[in-house]
Amino acid sequence: MRAVCAPTLILISVTICCSLTEKQTNGSSPNIIILLMDDMGWGDLGVLGQPSKETPNLDAMAAQGILLTNFYTANPLCSPSRAALLTGRLPVRNGFYTTNAHARNAYTPQEIVGGISKDEILLPEMLKKNGYISKIVGKWHLGHRPQYLPLEHGFDEWFGSPNCHFGPYNISVRPNIPVYNNSQMIGRYFEDFKIDLRTGESNLTQMYLMEGMDFIRRQTEAKQPFFLYWAADATHSPVYASKSFLGKSQRGRYGDAVMELDYSIGQILSLLQNLGIEENTFVFFTSDNGAALMSGPQESGSNGPFLCGKETTFEGGMREPAIAWWPGHIKGGAVSLQPANVMDLFTTSLALAGISPPDDRMLDGLDLTPVLLNGSHQLDNRPIFFYRGNEMMAVRLGQYKAHYWTWSNSLEELKDGINFCPGQEVPGVTTHDQKEHTLQPLIFHLGRDPGEKYPLSVLSKEYQEVLCSVSAVVQQHQKTLVPGMPQLNMCDLAVMNWSPPGCEKLGKCLKPPASAPWKCNWPH
Repeated sequence: MRAVCAPTLILISVTICCSLTEKQTNGSSPNIIILLMDDMGWGDLGVLGQPSKETPNLDAMAAQGILLTNFYTANPLCSPSRAALLTGRLPVRNGFYTTNAHARNAYTPQEIVGGISKDEILLPEMLKKNGYISKIVGKWHLGHRPQYLPLEHGFDEWFGSPNCHFGPYNISVRPNIPVYNNSQMIGRYFEDFKIDLRTGESNLTQMYLMEGMDFIRRQTEAKQPFFLYWAADATHSPVYASKSFLGKSQRGRYGDAVMELDYSIGQILSLLQNLGIEENTFVFFTSDNGAALMSGPQESGSNGPFLCGKETTFEGGMREPAIAWWPGHIKGGAVSLQPANVMDLFTTSLALAGISPPDDRMLDGLDLTPVLLNGSHQLDNRPIFFYRGNEMMAVRLGQYKAHYWTWSNSLEELKDGINFCPGQEVPGVTTHDQKEHTLQPLIFHLGRDPGEKYPLSVLSKEYQEVLCSVSAVVQQHQKTLVPGMPQLNMCDLAVMNWSPPGCEKLGKCLKPPASAPWKCNWPH
């Protein structure tokens, strides 16, 4: 028997949208630091159960701040999740998706033609309204062509790279990835910035640490409010660590990288305290997507009790470790069950800075300050949408998650040894073809079943009641959704990092091939 849905349930979405207009005022504008890890899983922190205990500084950060155990990314892959963080908008709105095929993950390899749209407003651009100076340290990943780079989108400083640290390449057919200082290339990975693929040794994390700390010191001395976006990438395959950390963990090279990142975060927090600015600096730690289980145990982390990992819209692909730290403002030792996501950092940062969000576009991020500062539960029923490319795969509402589509990766890839859910096959759930469930979604109670193994019976009263609530939210979402122009459809070898700005001074310009654009192939 089909339950009759109460029409008032649609008001859930309306109420949540209205909260976007609320503005938090708290006196002077605090500094803002976002620590974004790369492919680090929910289960990689000691405070979340990792038995190897490689994260004493992050565990202490949680003890002094608030641990958010229901925090999500906006996409199970690096580029779209980063675009969502910096715009406060789902990738399907900000253009970081593809329409080349249904429900495909896409990102920004160096042959991508597109990047972050000039029509999008990024967080550092908004923070400038209140005098903030902004720096990104580490991986950008929102486009590598000059018009897409960080200093063209609100950042004042940058030390890092536009792409993943893949390589080394035969430079006659593919250039090595450049490293930038502000708007100029200063070298390339594997040529000037060493990563030893055999031993895993690289000093990049230490360079990123020094860059971040130098920025904090300079802005503090200048009495200038600042935004530091520290996006270290050591836990992305090929994982790396500096010599003093290699061989120190129980989990091999990946654990070594985690230990060094944890040490670096400890150094940053200690610096804030030594400078006496900890009570005027809001710090948030999280990751861009779940652990990359397909990379194998030496090159990937743990997603704890959750199903699958990176590239999937199961919990392991999109639920992230998250800690907020702000001594004197956030009560230490707190744990929040509030469903939240990376887009909330955009709106929350604006609220902390005393800046109203842009009113000419739909934002998907909510202001979390009532949750973080007052322990409010007013947002408990906000929905979390799980997108893969151009398709809404699932939605979470309260304790329940409804899958409208399921897919891990194809049987062809599986036969080639690529497995997004190793050792976690759940019949009818981790499907290897795109399985549509829109007429009868698979619904899980994440409190009782965080591993998404036991869907509710469609005949149960519980299922029917949840379906009514979720259906109302999905209908409201789809009614207001206006997709952005897809930026990740076209590829061209001619646009790769052949001659980045600054290559002339270094004698590192390379000759590009003739332009021959094609539609990018996104297999999963």
